[in-house]
Amino acid sequence: MSIWWSLHLRREAASVPLARRLLLGTMETAGVDPDISFDLSLALSEACANAVEHGGCGGPPDDGAGAYDVTAYLDGDCCRIEVTDSGPGFPAATVARRRPSLAEHGRGLHLIAELSDHVRFRNRPGRGAVVSFDKMLKWRDGALLRVS
Repeated sequence: MSIWWSLHLRREAASVPLARRLLLGTMETAGVDPDISFDLSLALSEACANAVEHGGCGGPPDDGAGAYDVTAYLDGDCCRIEVTDSGPGFPAATVARRRPSLAEHGRGLHLIAELSDHVRFRNRPGRGAVVSFDKMLKWRDGALLRVS
């Protein structure tokens, strides 16, 4: 089984729960274990909140300046999520390594890393930042869309 979807969202706080609900609905329909779905939806919320707060070309987040993209891939027993924005990108230290969980900023990035099996923070010079994270899926008993 393979499912993918992509959203192009305005940098507004209301976009975060929209992306989260779409992911949760997709995973529930596919038959993904609720604990895995919760972990991924929380990581997605953190990534989207970062894009809303930091991912624009200037101006406060709620003024609609800029947008960001969310793509989710459920392929076999793995889910990959990517959140791409058009902001200034991550500081070099963030791309090189995770920040400590007690740092003033960056706790959301640490949480994404803890909730997923693999995470990558990268910059697209002059075009923004990308957060991508993967998690192996577990399935509910009797899941209709489970991989054979």
